[in-house]
Amino acid sequence: MARVLLFGRLADVAGWRERVIEGDRLGDIRVALADDLALAEALAGPGVQVAVDRVIVRGEAALAAGSEVAFMPPMSGG
Repeated sequence: MARVLLFGRLADVAGWRERVIEGDRLGDIRVALADDLALAEALAGPGVQVAVDRVIVRGEAALAAGSEVAFMPPMSGG
């Protein structure tokens, strides 16, 4: 089980900010989130980053029990 966090517009699209989702790998979490087509499209958008236990990851990653998976939209600032 992983604690999944969505930030910014991703949370707006999903209608939630935090959920517990079962999965041993990041891919399992992505598959579970793909049930919501609008969210799946938003997560596949350019610049979306994923952190597992507060470390940015690219590609696949193994999850430990109680891992935190955060999906973050691109940031802007000035």
